[in-house]
Amino acid sequence: MKFKKIYFLVLIFIFLSGCIQSSALLGPGVTIATTGNVLQAGLQYGANSAIKKETGKDALEHLKNAVDEEQDSQKLEKKIKNIAENTIEKIKKKLLIN
Repeated sequence: MKFKKIYFLVLIFIFLSGCIQSSALLGPGVTIATTGNVLQAGLQYGANSAIKKETGKDALEHLKNAVDEEQDSQKLEKKIKNIAENTIEKIKKKLLIN
């Protein structure tokens, strides 16, 4: 009996995995089911809708892109710093040679 339940759940997850990503009410629905707090779920849905309307991306996508941009800017800053340090070292060597 337990094997049938596990098999059934695996099949459901396989067939419904595409539906979960596009469902806007999944997060608030889970919030209501776990905490019973309807106000929190409503605010969560409202925030997700506002982010989607403003950026055209869902909240997780927007967060991921923001983190990626921050990491890229930090890498760029490190590259610029390394170039500046190397240039300063070359200038120091040339000044000491002359």
